[in-house]
Amino acid sequence: MDVRHLRYALALAEHQHFGRAAAAVGIAQPPLSKQIAALERDIGTRLFDRTPHGVFPTAAGEAFLARARRVLDELSGAADDARRAARGETGRLRLGFIGSALVELLPEVLCRFSAERPGVQLHLDEMSTAHGVRALLRGELDVVVSRGAPRGAGVEALVSAPVGRDHLVALVAATDPFAGQPYLDMEQLAGRPLVLAPQDEEPATLARLRTLLTGPGGLPAPVTYARDIHTIMGLAACGVGVGLGPSCVRPLARPDIRICDIRPRVELPDLVLSCHADDRSPVLRAFLETVREVCPGARPVLDRCLARP
Repeated sequence: MDVRHLRYALALAEHQHFGRAAAAVGIAQPPLSKQIAALERDIGTRLFDRTPHGVFPTAAGEAFLARARRVLDELSGAADDARRAARGETGRLRLGFIGSALVELLPEVLCRFSAERPGVQLHLDEMSTAHGVRALLRGELDVVVSRGAPRGAGVEALVSAPVGRDHLVALVAATDPFAGQPYLDMEQLAGRPLVLAPQDEEPATLARLRTLLTGPGGLPAPVTYARDIHTIMGLAACGVGVGLGPSCVRPLARPDIRICDIRPRVELPDLVLSCHADDRSPVLRAFLETVREVCPGARPVLDRCLARP
């Protein structure tokens, strides 16, 4: 018994005539008669009564046809599921990201991707750059958005594309003496308490600040570390220190905070999206295509990645 037998039996039950059923399934009448007879021998009972007025299912035939319809429906559904999965319309995507990626990049990317592919399950985790890269290398994530390109053992197996650029800005309380200034000189920051992301969150940024503010000896004390940009902003509003963060925070400005540029301009490491170079997941491919549409700067890298068979 195979799928053809199920289709032949259902066609015969629908048309109640061997000739019409044969035309419906695209074969001649004699082969159809032989296939139905072979099916009945396999099952061990008669499925159809042949009468002068037509061909009608027996009680055994009705039972068989009910199950046959369900089988064919399941097979059709399985084929549809396979095609949708191949197009990246179902499955899951595990994404790790630093908090600042939620300010500009990810809202548009995730909204567009979810609208186009509602059948994909998104597993999202906010995590530090170092933690996200390690999780990606261990296979716990499909894609990660970090500050700066991944570093360390194993990163040669990754493909990375820049998806955002930022420069450093200062966040000060509205009551701070610096609040009325359009910009701050780096020398003005050297003696002030600071609020910034910890080293495992933004290692490249912190290393650059150490050099700019104090040289190789370290940052001035006290320094308060906060992972979330909203926490940095809140602590700065409380007067704990001058918050330092990426320029993308400007849309998050609040009444008790003033955002000042820093002179000379301090470029931050790019926001970078990374994934495994050999990952051929249709869902990942669909996600990269969405990122490509949203982020023109990532297109040269993503075009090469998406061009791979």
